[in-house]
Order: sequence, then structure tokens, then C-alpha cells
Amino acid sequence: QVQLVESGGGLVQAGGSLRLSCAASGRTFSSYAMGWFRQAPGKEREFVAGISWSGGMTFYADSVKGRFTISRDNAKNTVYLQMNSLKPEDTAVYYCAAVRSLRVGAWEYDYWGQGTQVTVSS
Repeated sequence: QVQLVESGGGLVQAGGSLRLSCAASGRTFSSYAMGWFRQAPGKEREFVAGISWSGGMTFYADSVKGRFTISRDNAKNTVYLQMNSLKPEDTAVYYCAAVRSLRVGAWEYDYWGQGTQVTVSS
């Protein structure tokens, strides 16, 4: 069992930056790949970024590549999403999720956090 709690969301102007954190409980965090997803009003939940259990492999959606960076600290049971050059279209609720091996499909993830709101004003 893995419990996930996101933090770090907020309101930022276009071009600004935010860093999201996802704190995990449980001793098995380091055995899970982690993903960040987002869901805007009226849209489906979409993959943003993923990282393998070791941190050695990362994967990004084309829409955020070059602007967002996913990382993890297994000693702190935490995964991060550094978001730079934010755009109004990045506005969404952001969720972290855990899966045994890195995937991009939301339906494949086993555990989810409650989400944190990110709003980018123009």
C-alpha cells in the first residue's frame, strides 16, 4: 500500500515556475515508478511525466518536454515536478501516481494522490 500527498500548487503568472512535491508513505516507495498526470476542466486526465524506480529513466509528454523536469529522492520518499516557463494551458489539477513499472496510461497506475491545483494566468 502506498499513500501519496501532493503539495506545491498555486497561482502563477505565465512564464513563471512552480515545483510540485509528492510525499509517499510506505517502505516500498523506492520499488515503484512514479508519474505525474493532470486534468483540466472538461478534459481527460493526461500523462505529464514519469520516472523509473531508480530515477535513471524519465519520460515526458511532448507538451511539457524541455519545460518540466521530474525527479525523485528515495531517501525522502518524495517525487518532484519542476515546472518552468508555465503557460495558461498548463492550468489543471496535478496528480502523482505510483505503478510497479513505468507506464503512460492513467488506467495502469495503482495508487493516486488527491491532486493539487495549478493555475497559470495570462
